[in-house]
Amino acid sequence: PIGSAGGIRRIQDYGGFFDDTFVVVCGDAVIDLDLRAVLRQHWQSGAVASIVVREVARERVSSYGVVVCDDHGRIQSFQEKPQVDEALSQLVNTGIYVFEPEIIDLIPQDTEFDIGSELFPLILEKGLAFNAVRAPFNWIDIGHLSDYWQANQQMMRGKMRDVRMPGTEVRPRIWTGLNVNVDWDEIRAEGPIYVGSGSRIEPGCQIFGPTWIGQGCHLQSGAQISRSILFEYSRIGPTARVSDSLVFGRNCVDQSGESIPDTDGALDWVGDARELTGRTD
Repeated sequence: PIGSAGGIRRIQDYGGFFDDTFVVVCGDAVIDLDLRAVLRQHWQSGAVASIVVREVARERVSSYGVVVCDDHGRIQSFQEKPQVDEALSQLVNTGIYVFEPEIIDLIPQDTEFDIGSELFPLILEKGLAFNAVRAPFNWIDIGHLSDYWQANQQMMRGKMRDVRMPGTEVRPRIWTGLNVNVDWDEIRAEGPIYVGSGSRIEPGCQIFGPTWIGQGCHLQSGAQISRSILFEYSRIGPTARVSDSLVFGRNCVDQSGESIPDTDGALDWVGDARELTGRTD
């Protein structure tokens, strides 16, 4: 391993990819950021590096890297996941960075070197212009299951700019993939709902959105699903009441990411749809 910054240096050494202003985005978040606006702010600041920051509630600062900057947006220092009463700011690092090519010279060759813990302190140590960019955008960390559930809810409610539902809108706020087996007049469905390709929904089911049903799922007659995510090939039995949950295989967690224990056969209604059809793809 050569670290996040070390990886940038190696790419540059072998391919010359970073010869102009470039953007680095950590991949564990859902965002709808206008990168053009961020680049404009970065260039106007004259900085060699910029971090897109976001203000969070004070009780949440201990989950993030805190950025401390002056009234002009110049970054002064960092705090890595401080205690709430020790935090010097409510601005946090979103994992979105803009760099100028000269930053490459600060990264040692063939050495493990991290952006957050090593490159950023080095920029401050050398007194280089280092800017915090503020921009209005949705930013949802999806490093935990609870975050993934929340991101799905917001996306399906249309809260994420430029994110469109896949498939075909067969009824208002209801989208499906190909070859979905369902008689819409025989079920109760209140969107937003997505039903993946090859899924089967029997008469008598009730589905309340935002709910995402992956491909190849099977909802047996009488099942009720509310504000949940069913991953592909999940089978939900006729007595099931699934609410604010994520279901995958025989596993089920609630919206906070806590497992629903299988006590007294509580998860008998969760199964693999392929067990009934013989499919293994």
